[in-house]
Amino acid sequence: MQFKGGRTYTHEHITIDLSGPKQDEDCKLDDFDETVKEFKELKEENVFNIIDLTNRGMGRNVDYVMKVKEKTGINIVCSTGYYKEPFLPKEVYELSEKELSKIMIDEIVNGIEKSGIKAEVIGEIGTGKEAIKPEEEKVFKAASRAHVETGRAIVTHTTLGKLGLEQIKIFKAFNVNLDKVVISHVDLSGNLDYIVRLIDMGVNVAFDTIGKIKYKPDEMRIDFIKKLCSMGLSSKIVLSMDITRKSHLKNRGGIGYRFLLQDFLPKLKKSGVSEENIKNMTEKNAMRIFC
Repeated sequence: MQFKGGRTYTHEHITIDLSGPKQDEDCKLDDFDETVKEFKELKEENVFNIIDLTNRGMGRNVDYVMKVKEKTGINIVCSTGYYKEPFLPKEVYELSEKELSKIMIDEIVNGIEKSGIKAEVIGEIGTGKEAIKPEEEKVFKAASRAHVETGRAIVTHTTLGKLGLEQIKIFKAFNVNLDKVVISHVDLSGNLDYIVRLIDMGVNVAFDTIGKIKYKPDEMRIDFIKKLCSMGLSSKIVLSMDITRKSHLKNRGGIGYRFLLQDFLPKLKKSGVSEENIKNMTEKNAMRIFC
C-alpha cells in the first residue's frame, strides 16, 4: 500500500448508504461537492490518507471515491468485507465462510468490481450490541481467512463499543496478527478498563466517534486518551471521525471532518498529551497497521 507522509483518518466513509434498513435518507452520504471541499481543507491540515471503510452492502461506489481522490489529491484507501446485520447483502446468507473469504481475497488481489482498484483493508466488519449473530460470525471467520492469506489489516465495528473481546476470540482462533487489527468505536463503551484489556490482548483501538457528543462527551474521550498515553499506550490508538450522515457535514450544520484537527487535538494538547503521542495516534500507528 502506498501511504503518503502525514496524518491519516483511519475510519471514514467517502460515500455510504444505510438509508434502507434505517429508513432515514440522512444515512445516505452522497454530497460530492461538500466532501471534496472538506477534503481539500483536510489536505491543508496535512491529512494525506483516508481509510474508506464502506464495503460490500454499504453502498460502496469506487468510481465516486476515485473522483473524490482525483479532485482533492488525498490518498484514499478502499476496503473489502461485510458490515453487520441488518446491512448484510444476500450473499452472506447464501455463501459459505470460505466462499466469502475468496470474494474478499479476490478484491484485494485483483480489484473491486472490475474497477482495477484493489481493496487494501478488510473492514469494517461488525457485530451488534448483545451477541454476535451467526452471519456476523461467518463474516469474521471469512475475514480472518482473508487476512491470513493476504496480510491485510482488519478494522472492526463494535456497537456502542461492545463485544470487542468476543471479536478478538474469533481472530485468535485463526492466528490473526492482532497488531494488524483495529477495534473501532471503543470510546462509546465509556469503560477505560475494558479499553485497556483490549489493548493488552494485542489489538489497536480506535477513538473514532469524536465530536458525537450525543453518545459520549468529548471530555471523557480526552480523559481516557490522556490516561492511556500516561500508561505508554499511544502506539496502540488511532483517531478518526466516522462521518456517515449528510447532517454530519459542515454545510448541513454538522461538525465536519476538520473538527478532529481544529477542536479535538488542541484540547488534547491543552490537557497535557504530548506532540509525540499525538503524532503516534494521527500518523505513525496508521503506517504500521495498514502498510
